[in-house]
Amino acid sequence: MFVLHNDKMKFPIKVWLEDESRLEETCLEQAYHLSQLPFLHKWVCLMPDTHTGKGMPIGGVIAAKDVVIPNAVGVDIGCGMDFIPTNIRLDEIRDIQTGNGTVIQAIIGNIMRTIPLNTERYKVPQESETLDRAKQEMEKYEENAELVPLIDDGYFQVGSLGGGNHFIELQEDEEGYLCIMIHSGSRHLGKAVCDYFHKKAAELNRRWYSEVKEEYHLAFLPVNEKEGQQYIQWMNLAMDYAFENRARMLERVCSIVKEVIEKHTGYEVEFGEEVNCHHNYAALENHYDANVWVHRKGAVRVREGEKAVIPGAMGSYSYVVEGKGCRESFCTSSHGAGRSYSRTGAMQAFSTEKVMVDLKEQGVVLGKRKKNDVAEECRFAYKDIEQVMAQQLDIVSPIRKLKTVGVVKG
Repeated sequence: MFVLHNDKMKFPIKVWLEDESRLEETCLEQAYHLSQLPFLHKWVCLMPDTHTGKGMPIGGVIAAKDVVIPNAVGVDIGCGMDFIPTNIRLDEIRDIQTGNGTVIQAIIGNIMRTIPLNTERYKVPQESETLDRAKQEMEKYEENAELVPLIDDGYFQVGSLGGGNHFIELQEDEEGYLCIMIHSGSRHLGKAVCDYFHKKAAELNRRWYSEVKEEYHLAFLPVNEKEGQQYIQWMNLAMDYAFENRARMLERVCSIVKEVIEKHTGYEVEFGEEVNCHHNYAALENHYDANVWVHRKGAVRVREGEKAVIPGAMGSYSYVVEGKGCRESFCTSSHGAGRSYSRTGAMQAFSTEKVMVDLKEQGVVLGKRKKNDVAEECRFAYKDIEQVMAQQLDIVSPIRKLKTVGVVKG
């Protein structure tokens, strides 16, 4: 970790990388913008997977006094990870054939037939305790009439995957056991909430002649103002929805895994401890004797002893970790490997054929409707997860290392 600080900065920037050369120029520029914010507490943090985002870098962490910043949370509010291990050794089932290929191929196929991917939706409303509760507490949301229809709409998306870097993976841990990992968020709900309140914050900031420049895309809402409270309510709704979305998918994937394996192998499938965690959100926490709103954008909370999931790229390695309670990072770690190529850049640099050959050579079963954009999420487009993990050993302890054996992408 190194620290950036000069006379032009109100607050220092702490970076969990070897040196400044490891940072994109645009990412560093965004971090400087954050360091100018008058309401920050202590410093800006950049995790080792950091890269340019909208307004605030992905892998960025700030603690703010009495304000929330929609773009410092991001458009996929509550995006995060869900993980669960099984008692099944992969080498005992890997080569078993079903009517639809190997056991892994059959599981991947059943997942794709069961769970909506990318822009797909369920044809009928799904059960959702989160949305049921929101409808019972409609007085909290009805003043933001433009957003209210999202609550009914959400019933058709809960338990669906989404696109981009979201995935459902079957993985093998270092002891050879089959595990399941899911990466998804709040679907359309989170993006609509972020866009709505960023626009509202920008309008208010102009009215207040805010010293936060509009081109920074870091418009803020005071938490003691009506608009700030409204954002927090909607953000928390999106977080709860994202958490439930992952949990619903995991239930269905576990059911598929259990059904396929028990039908074709005779083994009885059991599941271990689930870890479901957010990596795009803001929360009121106490750090250095102050109650502050910690914004984690592409970063995950890891208090001492707290478990979290840090995925690598498709076909690479992922980790389950345990937090060490690092105060300097506001008890936060990276949320993944971090992009080294933009999606467009990856498409230009790596052919579909190269990615498909690479996955085949690694024995990874890919489930994806359209293959022509597969390079966007290939492992070559991301930083080396091992290097990322090496930069944050003061923050987390790896407790489980996992390798992709099958993946479903939107």
